[in-house]
Amino acid sequence: MARLREGACVCLSLLLSISSVAPPVSAKSPTGMGMVVSAYQAHVGTAEASAGTTIFVGDQLDTDEKGSLQLRAGAARLLLTAKSGLTWGLEGEIPQATLTRGGAVFSTAGARALALKAGTAIFRPQTDEPTVGNVTIVGPKELVVRCSRGALTIAVDDDIRVIPEGTSYRVILDAEAAPRAGEPAPSPASWGNNRPIHPGKSKFLWYAIGVTALVTWYAVSEALESPDKP
Repeated sequence: MARLREGACVCLSLLLSISSVAPPVSAKSPTGMGMVVSAYQAHVGTAEASAGTTIFVGDQLDTDEKGSLQLRAGAARLLLTAKSGLTWGLEGEIPQATLTRGGAVFSTAGARALALKAGTAIFRPQTDEPTVGNVTIVGPKELVVRCSRGALTIAVDDDIRVIPEGTSYRVILDAEAAPRAGEPAPSPASWGNNRPIHPGKSKFLWYAIGVTALVTWYAVSEALESPDKP
């Protein structure tokens, strides 16, 4: 549980470093393109990333051990955390970031602002309301997802569920890993206090692992104030 609490604190710090209110929906960029807002020990392909770098479909982004990279695409912002990587792309006309390792925090101001894919799972904002989520890859078929504002949907093929505001889940992208009748549930210390949801046609499993701290408008506004502002 200590690791989970530490992870929640890190997530909160990251969330406070990007706006939970993304640029207005009317602030559109060309389809599929994004722009680096800030970068530290980060790369776009083999080149060092810097503020103002344009991101195109197919670009691969990554960060070093202590690196970070924040990008903007229309009504969405995404922060790639340390030791992470993603491939930038499109899902129809919606920007899609495919997380390949590590984690990412994203904020949106539109239901079609961004899709984030990790393994076989795709995460999207449920509505046009400001939404903030965090997805981390913890194993070949294991993810941790946190929603601190708004609500997210997670879809694996036709298995679609809603992640409400203020919740955290550990997700296993393998329904065959579900405990069967007579088998013990995973240790609460590792998975939280809830038994897995395992409907007959489930494509993935999830376990509640705690409550995510909500990021308020005031806290975000304070975090984004310029240090030079009186």
